[in-house]
Amino acid sequence: MYERFKVAISILAMPLLALPAVFIGLWAAGIELNISAMMGMTMIVGIVTEVAIFYFSEVQSLLREHPEQGLDAALVAAGQNRMRPIAMTTLAAMLTLAPLALALGQGSAMQQPLAVAIIAGLAVQMPLVLLVMPVLFKLMRGRLDDAEADDNLPLSAVSPPTE
Repeated sequence: MYERFKVAISILAMPLLALPAVFIGLWAAGIELNISAMMGMTMIVGIVTEVAIFYFSEVQSLLREHPEQGLDAALVAAGQNRMRPIAMTTLAAMLTLAPLALALGQGSAMQQPLAVAIIAGLAVQMPLVLLVMPVLFKLMRGRLDDAEADDNLPLSAVSPPTE
């Protein structure tokens, strides 16, 4: 699955892109960054990474089962196959944390930053994993494959002829 770091870099880029949403969510809710919010950020890194691995395992499975279909078709089919489970778990987590984020009940104000951070990160997780990550992987794969192909060519094929 982690061939030449392309998949690993694509997976690890997703939490980095989800973290700004946590800061925006905290700012929009008027909540300061504290240890509880940082715990939520840590959880978002793990959750988004796990969902990205979940997606790429489906891509690898599809490529093994149907090697003739190609990478583009596997990326689209994996998104179609995994969209419902990803959406259901994301929505369930967000709805479960909603009362805590709204500070309903005694003692919930203490954990409100945690809930807001997780909800904000989860809100962008699904589009990031299903839309941005396949595009990023495809772009990285194309550029890196072109560079590797140039490295394998003889020097005379890469440099212009001198006369």
